[in-house]
Amino acid sequence: MTFYTQFQGPFCEVILVGDHAGISHLHLCTGEGKRVFEIDSGWVRNDAFFEETVRQIQAYFQGALKEFHVVLNPLGTDFQKRVWRELSRIPFGELRSYKEIARAIGNENASRAVGMANSKNPIPLIVPCHRVVGASGKLTGFAHGLAIKEKLIELERT
Repeated sequence: MTFYTQFQGPFCEVILVGDHAGISHLHLCTGEGKRVFEIDSGWVRNDAFFEETVRQIQAYFQGALKEFHVVLNPLGTDFQKRVWRELSRIPFGELRSYKEIARAIGNENASRAVGMANSKNPIPLIVPCHRVVGASGKLTGFAHGLAIKEKLIELERT
């Protein structure tokens, strides 16, 4: 059975989706970006199921948590999962370029493919794709809009 919850974060509403295998989706309801997300009619709202994850996300937004400890179950290709694992290794408050991620997964010529995997990340924030920027340090694409990407990076700088 798939569960979901919704709660208000400091920048937007957040939707979590998952089951006993782990969190499969986190959606930031910014109204910006290219990500469209709808709650499936077959999912069951279960706030208690996500209580610990919500607590950690709220602590992150308050600056009291720098590393998440939740079970994840993202759906994706093997390549995407390799990229997402590498994203999860980027420390709080640090940034990496797409090329640095490509190099870290063993293919320095895969910058564009890394960018595509980033754009498909179903669990942003916890899998911190917002910490990836262009080679020049410029903020580039974020499925939920550049405004929230900038806010997340700034939150981690303080």
